[in-house]
Amino acid sequence: MRERPDRLDRLPQQYFTALLARVAAAAAADGEPLVDLGRGNPEVGPPPHVVEALQVAAARPDVHGYAPFAGLPALKQAIAGRYAEVSGVPVDPAREIAVLPGTKTGLMEFALCAVEHGGTIVLPDPGYPDYFSAVALAGARHVPFSGFDIEADAMYLNFPSNPTAATAPPELFEEAVEWASANDAWILPDFAYGDLVFDRRRPQSFLATEGARDAGIEQFSMSKSYGMAGWRLGFAVGSHELVRRIELLQDHSFAGIFRPIQEAGIAALTGPQDSVEERRTTYERRRDRAIETLRTVKTQSEGTFFVWFELPGGFTAERLLEEHRVAVAPGEGFGSRGAGWARLSLAVTDETLELGLERLCAAFS
Repeated sequence: MRERPDRLDRLPQQYFTALLARVAAAAAADGEPLVDLGRGNPEVGPPPHVVEALQVAAARPDVHGYAPFAGLPALKQAIAGRYAEVSGVPVDPAREIAVLPGTKTGLMEFALCAVEHGGTIVLPDPGYPDYFSAVALAGARHVPFSGFDIEADAMYLNFPSNPTAATAPPELFEEAVEWASANDAWILPDFAYGDLVFDRRRPQSFLATEGARDAGIEQFSMSKSYGMAGWRLGFAVGSHELVRRIELLQDHSFAGIFRPIQEAGIAALTGPQDSVEERRTTYERRRDRAIETLRTVKTQSEGTFFVWFELPGGFTAERLLEEHRVAVAPGEGFGSRGAGWARLSLAVTDETLELGLERLCAAFS
């Protein structure tokens, strides 16, 4: 029998695939209709002008061949313009932006491009489960973040955080830049939820920190701000050296992103931004409702479209699924420090959220 490569055996169980399978099995069982608050899947798509831009571009006969491997220059210019407008950060579109087929792919590429086999990568704990996959593919090892008094080759940061919905503490980015310089290491700040911040907070880009673009690359996603999760389009922004490495890897691993998707990305980034604020406001309103309803348990949500909450004694996510027909994401799947907690998604309809909160409230009372 032909043996599988070790790189595949190093991979952890894919958390979301396993979670979706458990929820699907529970939904198929007898009982009341299941309420799924476990998925972080935007429930509202992009604004009409973005869909129209895709349709118009796709109708052209000249867009169905290979797109430029490095992405359309106009798309890079569009994300550079957005960084300047929203974060006050000037970016060189030709040297400091890599176009990604989704930032999940970018998470894998960063580990492959920043760390040699056997290197050490610091990960948030709790943190996005696919960070562990990136470390495994790179043949590296991971250690949990516990401050900046650790030697390592790279570090993933994520603010606003999935799953904890926390925003960056004051001066953390400055400390991260100092750490990177002292350790000759790279940093990847995952900024997928950057626009979705609450309580009058402003989006806080790592690249606004002095020295940040020499320390790493920030990843920005079209999925959360514009409801384009299925379109698979994102960006790595920052260090020219890391951008060059990622584009080199991509030159060998895929042949560009469908041009109409890039054209639609330009429309999203340069067109009216009302939908971004409407989306943020909706999630903040739902956050307020969730925290009010779950006031008997400890909750946290400063941004994203999640609420991170502590499970009362005796409760597990599995028990809530089986006995109360409501799905939430178990905290231990995001790292050992997530044990005893769970993640609740606000990316559902108001009616679904209300029913799920009603069941949680009844369970915890």
